[in-house]
Amino acid sequence: MEFNSLDIRYQEFKRGLRGYAVEEVRAYLAQLADFVAELVEEKQRLEQQVAELEESLQQHRQNEEELKRAVVAAERIARDVKQQAQREAELIVKEAQSLKEQTLREAVEHVKRVQRDLDVLRRERDLFKEQFRALLEGYLKSLENGGD
Repeated sequence: MEFNSLDIRYQEFKRGLRGYAVEEVRAYLAQLADFVAELVEEKQRLEQQVAELEESLQQHRQNEEELKRAVVAAERIARDVKQQAQREAELIVKEAQSLKEQTLREAVEHVKRVQRDLDVLRRERDLFKEQFRALLEGYLKSLENGGD
C-alpha cells in the first residue's frame, strides 16, 4: 500500500469507547503528513537529480567515445603522415644519389675531355717544336751552304 501526505492527513478512524484523543491523533497525523510530504518532495528531487546525472553520464560517455574515435583517427593520420614523410625522404635520398652519380659521371667525363685536349695540345706543341727545329736547321744549313 502506498501512502501520500493527503491520505495520512484525512485518514478517518472508527471511534471506540475508550479510543484515542481525536485532536492528538489529528495533530500527529498532520505532522506525519508534513514529514511524508517532505520525503516525497525529497524523493522527487533526488529522482530528478539521478535523471540529470544519468543524462550527464550518457553525454560524458558519448564524449568519451567521440574522443576515442578522434584519438584513433589522429593516430591513423599521424601514422599515415609518418609513412608518407618516410617515403618522401627515401625518394629525396634516391634523387640525391642519382644526382650525385650523374654529377660524378659528368665530372669524370669533363676530366677525360680536358686530358684529351691536353694530349692534343702536347702533340701539337711537340709537332710545332719539331717543325720549327727542322725549319731552323734548314735555315742554318742554308746559311752554312750559302756563306761558302
